[in-house]
Amino acid sequence: MRGVMMVALLWAGMAGASEEIADKYPGSMLYDKPVEVIPHVFSAIGATAPPTYENAGHNNNLSFIVTGDGVVVVNAGASFGLAKALHDEIRAVTDQEVKLVLLENGQGHAMLGSNYWAEQGVKVVAHEEAAAEIEEYGAQVLRGMRAYAGDQGEGTEIHLPDESFSDDYIVEMGEMRIEARYLGPAHSPGDIVVWLPEQSLVISGDMAFHERMLPIFEHTYTADWIETWETAFEPLGATYVIPGHGHPTNMAQVRRYTRDYLVYLREKIGEHLEAGGDLSEAYYVDQSPYAHLDTFEELATKNAGRVFEQMEFE
Repeated sequence: MRGVMMVALLWAGMAGASEEIADKYPGSMLYDKPVEVIPHVFSAIGATAPPTYENAGHNNNLSFIVTGDGVVVVNAGASFGLAKALHDEIRAVTDQEVKLVLLENGQGHAMLGSNYWAEQGVKVVAHEEAAAEIEEYGAQVLRGMRAYAGDQGEGTEIHLPDESFSDDYIVEMGEMRIEARYLGPAHSPGDIVVWLPEQSLVISGDMAFHERMLPIFEHTYTADWIETWETAFEPLGATYVIPGHGHPTNMAQVRRYTRDYLVYLREKIGEHLEAGGDLSEAYYVDQSPYAHLDTFEELATKNAGRVFEQMEFE
């Protein structure tokens, strides 16, 4: 195992311990320089905070795979400029051309840089539900990005995926087999994972969180997420996990802060419902075991309220 992976795995027991600095890589729009997680698989680890001008919207992980016959990028980036910054780093690692971009979902930090890659002649691929999200809400998401990014958002326009798929999208390139898979409902519509079976590594996207609290959106159905986790995600048996946010880790760690958190919160809300509690009180159910996670203050009460609204009618 290479040293960089050993360092990355040290983060497995340090959820929420990320440094509170605006930018770790001042020479680039990227929040941090890409690291080689395992041989030929790199990831630029974003901030675990919300998107800001200071982090240039790089608050998710932008990964790439050097296959020997081209490069596959996972996530287009949150803007044209951020995509270009990632491309600059790829060129510093290899002279192989970027041939494909896979979008982990339809959220802004995954897809807004797509028009940069399209200008380079690179095909952009997403799940069909993510593609539909981009088509319906892309303009709104773009306006939101421009509100925080200012001049950093220049050149960014909505580019719909060039191709979409329903179940899986298999790539045999160079020495790599890369499987983009839709495993079932999870965090947001069209969430996929990118599975490298020979390397036992999964780029999980927002299927899995650990250093920051996961957000539960209006369209996030927690019971379905748990089912997808138990029946399809964890059975992959991945040794290495590059989550959607936070440092590379292992399955046990993301289980603790994703599947186990969802189960815990549903149990707390279930107890609250059985006691006749209402929505106003549900916001304050005990989530203290997770209070050390980044974005806890921003998300814990919202998560509780949304789970209450779901479970009230289950």
